[in-house]
Amino acid sequence: MENTKTAAQLELMQKAGYLAARCHREVASRLASGVTTVEIDQFVERWLLQQGATAEQKGYYGYPYATCASVNQVVCHGFPSAKPLKSGDLVTIDFVVNYKGWLADMAWTYGIGQIQPEAKRLMQQTLHALRYAAKLATPGRAVGDIAAAIGRMGRDAGYGVVTALVGHGIGQSIHEPPEIPNDGWPGRGPNLEEGMVITLEPIFTLGTSGDVILGADGWSVATCDGSWGAHFEHTVAVTADGPRILTCLPFTPGGKNNSSGT
Repeated sequence: MENTKTAAQLELMQKAGYLAARCHREVASRLASGVTTVEIDQFVERWLLQQGATAEQKGYYGYPYATCASVNQVVCHGFPSAKPLKSGDLVTIDFVVNYKGWLADMAWTYGIGQIQPEAKRLMQQTLHALRYAAKLATPGRAVGDIAAAIGRMGRDAGYGVVTALVGHGIGQSIHEPPEIPNDGWPGRGPNLEEGMVITLEPIFTLGTSGDVILGADGWSVATCDGSWGAHFEHTVAVTADGPRILTCLPFTPGGKNNSSGT
């Protein structure tokens, strides 16, 4: 298939993924009450440049920032803001790393200060769905199997599932085939092939509908009912040896878990 990657290309994407995970770890250490998402955006752009990489989404169809920063009821594609974050907020930081022309995409929802138990559970369940979906990214697996699993896990937990936004293939372009919906039917859609690289990005909301609306800026996506959302995303390679999460830091025996949970 046209969007399968060679071993050499996968290694470049792996390097982009490591940089994305490392940058998210740095972001996690800086997020706090009183910090603005514009400050985070500027940090991410500078940090990537220092590593020999760039923020791919800046300029993508005119998008003006290096990151998307989505707070509370904004579930995706939010503009970074000069408004300080406050304790209890949820903020999703989402960016795409370009390393030598190859990309990796990662989003993570962070709680600021003391968050409410229901917000914490929402984050945990959404992350659980991402990790479960990643295990299904194997050669021959129908895209619908992954979509159905994500949707079922969100609904079973009592959450809205945002179906207007999807995961996708990725390589030298941010969006490549196939699309990976957040709900669907087992056995439907194309089958994954060895060498494909995809993003998985469940988005669940505290409201049960999952319906969203586009903001006046033409980019930000918010829940129709004002309920808060969580969004987690990994870039995953489909290999003969099983799923390979590219946006994940190598495990260090005896080391501390990093605060982004990657």
